[in-house]
Amino acid sequence: MAEPGESAILPAPPAKRKSLPLGWRVALALVLAAIVILLVSALFRKSSPPRAARLLPESDGIVYVDAAPIRAALRSNSHPVQHAPDYQAFVDATGIEFERDLSEAAFALHQMPNPLGPNGPFAFSSIWVGKFDRQRLAGYLAGKAKSQESYDGQDIYDILVEGRTDRVVILDSSTVAVSNTPTAEQIHSILDRQRTAFLPFSGNSLLTQHYKQVPLFSLAWGIGKLGAGFGDDLNLFGLRVPLSVNAIFIGSLRWTGALHLRIEEIAPNGPSATVSADSIEALLNVAKTAENVLPNALTNPDTKALLDSVQIEHHDDRAILTATIPLGLLQKLAVPPDAGAN
Repeated sequence: MAEPGESAILPAPPAKRKSLPLGWRVALALVLAAIVILLVSALFRKSSPPRAARLLPESDGIVYVDAAPIRAALRSNSHPVQHAPDYQAFVDATGIEFERDLSEAAFALHQMPNPLGPNGPFAFSSIWVGKFDRQRLAGYLAGKAKSQESYDGQDIYDILVEGRTDRVVILDSSTVAVSNTPTAEQIHSILDRQRTAFLPFSGNSLLTQHYKQVPLFSLAWGIGKLGAGFGDDLNLFGLRVPLSVNAIFIGSLRWTGALHLRIEEIAPNGPSATVSADSIEALLNVAKTAENVLPNALTNPDTKALLDSVQIEHHDDRAILTATIPLGLLQKLAVPPDAGAN
């Protein structure tokens, strides 16, 4: 209470706060939720398989290549190469030059019941990502196709190649799918997977089970039962290398100042992994011995450096081989034998 002679100053009543209309509040909540979803999705995508690999159908093996950084690493040693006539005709008709325009490629390997058939031991389904003119490519495919099929609103071009049918579909402005399996099941599966390809952890069972074991930032990697094409044994230079048809192999190439190769075998049990590690160690010793007894004029410093860098580890049911690949060796492998004559 104020004393006599003093004026009482009463606080003004607080102003009534205006709240946003209900529609605006709902819209703001939806925007915030969308931002959270995008951030979480971006976080997941860093550790999720590439979209090209997620489109692949079920298979016995997967190989993925990030072509752009590999091409950049090899550019300093590039040579103009004369194309084979069939490939040059493809380049002239479509404007596509794989060594220039390809950015990613993913392959699914399908083991064939008859290895003597038109597909050989394996058929392939593949996803190609890069720069191309969609209309020119569609015109080229239509001219080559013996027939066309429509599935899920997409045109599939059936092209006869060496006794088998290559099915080709342009998925979008930068992606093409190809499958040479005996039936259209795999190319249809790719088109079905396109509907869920935005999900970061979608994909076939090999990816969902084993991609988390692929080292981060790998330029190229593969997952599969690689022993399936060789039976129980692989014979290299007369040396028996046992490969269990139930073993999963995970290989990767990663650049961390040097090109690192890592191959991991997940064997059915510990003894199987031990046998594989011991056999690979013996094969490595044979290769080193052969390299050491050759005259200096016939030895390759890059090959010797590669052999010297190989290490083999064994942990429970895992056998792991690591090595460092000299860049010079990779550049030599990338140059066709007749490139030096041009």
